[in-house]
Amino acid sequence: MTATGLRSLFSRHDLLSFAVLALLLIVVFPLALDVFRLGLIGKYLTYAFVALGLVLCWGYGGVLSLGQGVFFGIGGYMMAMFLKLESSDPESTAIQSTPGIPDFMDWNQITELPWFWEPFYSFGFTLLAVIVVPTVFAYLIGVAMFKRRVSGVYFAIITQSIALILTILIIGQQGFTGGVNGITDLRTLLGWNIRSDFAKYVFYFICVALLLACVVIAQFIRKSKFGRILVALRDAEDRIRFSGYDVANFKVFVFCVGAAFSAIGGAMFTLQVGFMSPSFIGIVPSIEMVIFCAVGGRLSLFGAVYGAVLVSWARSIFSESFPELWLFAMGALFIGVVLAFPNGLAGLYDQYARSHVTKVLDRWVDQLSRSDSTRTVQGVAHERQ
Repeated sequence: MTATGLRSLFSRHDLLSFAVLALLLIVVFPLALDVFRLGLIGKYLTYAFVALGLVLCWGYGGVLSLGQGVFFGIGGYMMAMFLKLESSDPESTAIQSTPGIPDFMDWNQITELPWFWEPFYSFGFTLLAVIVVPTVFAYLIGVAMFKRRVSGVYFAIITQSIALILTILIIGQQGFTGGVNGITDLRTLLGWNIRSDFAKYVFYFICVALLLACVVIAQFIRKSKFGRILVALRDAEDRIRFSGYDVANFKVFVFCVGAAFSAIGGAMFTLQVGFMSPSFIGIVPSIEMVIFCAVGGRLSLFGAVYGAVLVSWARSIFSESFPELWLFAMGALFIGVVLAFPNGLAGLYDQYARSHVTKVLDRWVDQLSRSDSTRTVQGVAHERQ
């Protein structure tokens, strides 16, 4: 995208926020952190994809989904299936009763690779499936719910139930999914060792590039006519319906976009962490993902990224000392955000700091324009001489 295109999508302040975020992720973190800490940041950024989708669904569309872990997990499992097949070649699995299939299938006395695993020998198909499968699933859920005008707390509870059902299904089908342990022992991607330090750096930068691209896509949606209708739908759904718009279609579309973003995050999580399990699909992780969005600010795309990183970092630090208290701390954090600063960190920034930053930015732009004008006048005078 050209600089002119970016300026049409982002205001001056938003463009500054985008530049600061890109600088932090591309320059500051890689230079300041060792490979282990940078890998942790990369892991936290995979949750930011989910938070971005929730900003569009919940913040702008008024569609609160408590089951985004479903799409995060589906994307992660799609990528894990490809990686597992690559590491389960006949030579590597020669000691199994049935060489050439994943180890957990052999443990469960399955003697032939299931038909739905076969396409995941193809990396191209896997990349396509990471986006298409969760999006189609979200479309089916959205049509079934929104066409029947199911919304609000009822929709949130249903998505939560879907997350629970999918978790139980994955655990119950241990021979096909790896059960409660998930799909583990992932070693290579197209013959390349994904556990090396170099691979961790590469996956981190790929994750950052995809995240910034998703921010631009989300900003495009927000600034478009669709985004304006989405906000109006959130504030006055009946008025939008009486104006002739199909409210259900708008909700289905934004729900599918959120699912696609979440799935990309899940696939990158699998690549960076090296496994995928049902523990990232259920009710608790899905609620955590909502908290990422709420803490960062459910009306701010940039706040969602910062919220995902900060809350995930806090969870890592807090759970090291008080692992059994993290769930209580998470609940208290959510309640505190709702009561004290409902617009999250982005709301606090807008209330206390944005005006000062804008003044400094305007002063800096004015100085630049004056210096440019002075150089132009001096150049014209020099040419006349």
